[in-house]
Amino acid sequence: MPAALLERFYRNAVFKKIPANAIVYSQGDPCRYIAFIISGNIRVYKTGASGREITLYEIGSGETCILNASCILSGADYPANAVATEGSEALMLAAEEFRRFISECAEVRDFVFAALSGRLSVMMALVEEVAFGRMFERVWQYITERAHNGGLSITHQKIADDLGSSREVISRVLKDFERRGRITLSRNFIRIDNP
Repeated sequence: MPAALLERFYRNAVFKKIPANAIVYSQGDPCRYIAFIISGNIRVYKTGASGREITLYEIGSGETCILNASCILSGADYPANAVATEGSEALMLAAEEFRRFISECAEVRDFVFAALSGRLSVMMALVEEVAFGRMFERVWQYITERAHNGGLSITHQKIADDLGSSREVISRVLKDFERRGRITLSRNFIRIDNP
């Protein structure tokens, strides 16, 4: 940043120490500030209906949370949870001031867009792993361990809840198994054809 912009940033930001295990944001919180991490680590995660958690990404020194930035720019509430995994330090900038920085300063816009691009790549890899990678193995193990007499009476939603996934992902995986001739699907029942 140019010196004048950096001076303005420091003048408007508030230094904050965040103790280990402190909740930075809970799902549904309004985003009144954006945190620029100086040191430490923040874990951003979602919790499913079953209580299962999945880490979306972690934020370290020199980074900020793209969900935090997105919420401030869109006026939405925070859609996940964020917790300090270790003692951390951050510069907190009020939402109104952050919006002014974004609209007036190309350097801040470039920083946020670069962070967004990097996190989007990480999120796509996570989606790929959950939807197309390990999820196949996890679903197969789940249904074969619970099957009796070559079948299992269960809903796709129940499998999704137990595996911390969505019904849509589980249905796609099961349909793929069916296409491969490993199972036959009927209403609330899975028959294992090729264990």
